[in-house]
Amino acid sequence: MENVNELSLEKAAVEAEEREEHEEEGSTVAEIVKIVLAGGLFAASFFTRGAVNTLLLVIAYLIVGGEVIISAVKELFTEFSIDEEFLMSIATVGAWAIGEGTEAVAVMLFYAVGELLEDIACDRSRKSVTALLALRPDTVAIRRNGAVETVPLEDVREGDVALFSPGERIALDGIIISGETMVDNSALTGESVPEAKKPGDTVFGGGINSLGAIEVRITKPYAESSTKRILDLVENARDKKAKTERFITKFAKKYTIAVVLLAAIIAFVCPAFTGYRETFSGWFYRGLTLLVVSCPCAFVISVPLAFFAGIGCASRNGILIKGAASMEQLAKLNAAALDKTGTVTKGELSVSGISGSPDTLSLAAAAEARSTHPIAKAIISAYGGTPPEAESISEEAGKGVTAIVSGDRITVGRGSSKGSALCVEVRKNGEPVGEITLKDDLKPDSREAILGLKNAGVSRVVMLSGDRAESAGEIARSAGIDDVRAELTPEGKCSELEKIQAECGVTCFVGDGINDAPVLGQADIGVAMGGLGSDAAIETADVVILDDKLTKLPAAVKISRKTMRIAYQCVWFALLTKAAVIVLEIAGIGGMWPAVFADVGVTLICILNSLRALAYKPLKK
Repeated sequence: MENVNELSLEKAAVEAEEREEHEEEGSTVAEIVKIVLAGGLFAASFFTRGAVNTLLLVIAYLIVGGEVIISAVKELFTEFSIDEEFLMSIATVGAWAIGEGTEAVAVMLFYAVGELLEDIACDRSRKSVTALLALRPDTVAIRRNGAVETVPLEDVREGDVALFSPGERIALDGIIISGETMVDNSALTGESVPEAKKPGDTVFGGGINSLGAIEVRITKPYAESSTKRILDLVENARDKKAKTERFITKFAKKYTIAVVLLAAIIAFVCPAFTGYRETFSGWFYRGLTLLVVSCPCAFVISVPLAFFAGIGCASRNGILIKGAASMEQLAKLNAAALDKTGTVTKGELSVSGISGSPDTLSLAAAAEARSTHPIAKAIISAYGGTPPEAESISEEAGKGVTAIVSGDRITVGRGSSKGSALCVEVRKNGEPVGEITLKDDLKPDSREAILGLKNAGVSRVVMLSGDRAESAGEIARSAGIDDVRAELTPEGKCSELEKIQAECGVTCFVGDGINDAPVLGQADIGVAMGGLGSDAAIETADVVILDDKLTKLPAAVKISRKTMRIAYQCVWFALLTKAAVIVLEIAGIGGMWPAVFADVGVTLICILNSLRALAYKPLKK
């Protein structure tokens, strides 16, 4: 019942968001109509004189500025807040007072255009992230009691058998029990190449069944599924602000009050020192233009937009960054500590060599046929077919398997180790028959990922592993990792990570297992590899990579650094441009038009610059 309620609430939230989007689209159309109408009247005013000219300007001003003034007055008297709407209102009303109606309309018109483009830009960025909601179908075809019925997602239980046709989105996590297909997981992982799937393989909710019809035994209800986890991570990411964002918010409030005081001094105090009657109008005009110039829209809008665009870019590439704060930390990354198994290596054993008698592999496969041990799985996979029949199979933890095969007593047990390889000895009636060598190989992209981290500015890469020193060392050398700390317990990993942080500064840890959760939590940035894996690792991590591709880590670093550069560009461009125009206005050079550019023009440039983070392609060759 709890899962049903949770899903119902989420559905209501999604429906509310969809309604809000429709309302926003209608609002956008209304704003465009208002701007076009006011712009037409404003243009017509240049061809008229006298009362007609004034009437056209007043109507145009009320169309685009009426709501701004009402909102500013409400904020001032209910929230005691002075914001950009207040600055625009007092500046334009003052312009009317000194007979500059044309400039008053221009300020409000361009302000309205800026607000419209800001809304469009934010909506585009938001949709790039919330498009993930399409990962979740509302209904599922379930086979029950010999019949197929379509049921709501909340009614699907663990153990149900679901049917997915070609082209249909897989609703929930499960294991294929019938049929073969290709699954497109690009919405989950960013990987554009579909994966081949057959009976026994795991599929995850959100992927698209591209080829054949399949039957899937559901292993998790929706509340625990991959899709739900991803949506939760993306939704929560919106609420975590970076220090830069928080600073800009606080700065803008104090900045706005300071600007209003400075404008008042210029408008009312300066004339007293320069001949009040002769120069009051000029100084008052300068004070009004200062209000327009100093509006904080540019950096208040562009910095959060840059972070949101960066998060959207990362999610499109199969990387979930849990908020702007995590992105800001990732941009400062100096060192990376990596787990070995499942992170740098594939995390599964495979047969790399066989020596001795030709029947070594078949005898081992027969003895291991009923075992679930990773070594047994690797041997059976290497054999490929159905192993010979075995009798009296017994397995002893740590010592191996014994079975009777064709009347012979076969023993399969661990032998010596050779570097990172593991040897399994096969004996027949007590006599050695041969050896099977197994390895947990490097992931295909591990070397590329380590090089990518170094090229991205990460000065040190260290492996923290619980494996034997010899094995971990060989893997580290093969991957190009600078240093390795082996034979570590989870507590030992935390201790070693603390040393690396003291030496290098901001450090991330990358892992995928339950035992990695403590060290993921201690790291400055915890990165969970394989977002469809350990729940504990995912919950603790700051960054989740939705597939096992380690190359996504340098991509995440590049996205975060690109985003931070864009955010700082916007802040400095806005501040320097406004400072230059303020100096000109105080000196009496310029007027309202340069002020409008310093406000609306700079804001538009910063918005467009922020959206570059959304279009960034970190994985582009």
